[in-house]
Amino acid sequence: MSTSTAHSDYRMGRSDWLLLLIPGLIWGSSFFFIAEGLDAFQPALVTPLRVLFGFLALVALPQSRKHIPMKDLPSIALLGVFWIAVPLSLFPFAEQHVSSSVTGMLNGATPLFVATVASLMHKSFPHRNQVLGLLVGFGGVLLIAIPTANKTSSSAFGVALIMCALCCYGIALNLAVPLQQKHGALPVIVRAQAVALILTAPFGIVAIPSSSFAWHSLFAMVGLGVGGTGIAYALTTTLAGRVGSTRTSVTTYIMPVVALFLGAVIRSEAVAALSLVGCGVALAGAFLTNRSRK
Repeated sequence: MSTSTAHSDYRMGRSDWLLLLIPGLIWGSSFFFIAEGLDAFQPALVTPLRVLFGFLALVALPQSRKHIPMKDLPSIALLGVFWIAVPLSLFPFAEQHVSSSVTGMLNGATPLFVATVASLMHKSFPHRNQVLGLLVGFGGVLLIAIPTANKTSSSAFGVALIMCALCCYGIALNLAVPLQQKHGALPVIVRAQAVALILTAPFGIVAIPSSSFAWHSLFAMVGLGVGGTGIAYALTTTLAGRVGSTRTSVTTYIMPVVALFLGAVIRSEAVAALSLVGCGVALAGAFLTNRSRK
């Protein structure tokens, strides 16, 4: 039986819904914080900064230092690559080419990638209703991307980077579930962050001379790290162990709304009407994919 199937009958309580809501609000803000950080810092410096602040926030908790057997460390290292190091490195580079609001809207498709990867990992073909949800959702992704990708080849490159990051999330959320069930959320995510910090720090150090400094960018990195790479990761990994990877990814339904609001209102980003329609379609597809899961 797959992990997703094992959790399909779990009835979510109030604490579970909070674990869905809070990370969605935090991660929805993360694209705004990345844009603020890029005002002063090079993209390669943004990721190690956020990982550093997230690691420091979580390693201070005694629960995070629980012993994990050596045999599971390679899997945790793999999680550090696919959930943290690679996708978090891709987003700052992507936001040099596309707006934070579009980045946030595209992230609403994360449940589609999680469901697709889960089916491939467990070698089980999705239920026909779930296939419909996937088709609808990916159609929405295309609608979001078309107005941006049509502007310049540079924008299309940014969209491609985001798609690669979402593929990494699809792998990572499925890897996180069995690890969290065995060892708890905090010990797993702190070690994964340590791996990501080791991998990204050299690139950040190289980027320091070409970066400038601004207090608002530094504060954005602190908020991004403590919130998005610390608290939100811990809450989401905890929820994944309770309800499964596909249902956990539903927290991303909240992210596009938050990212769109912050990008449009605070950073005055223009968003195409077709992208807004696509956002709604993608979220509807993600909802159908999760709701119809058997």
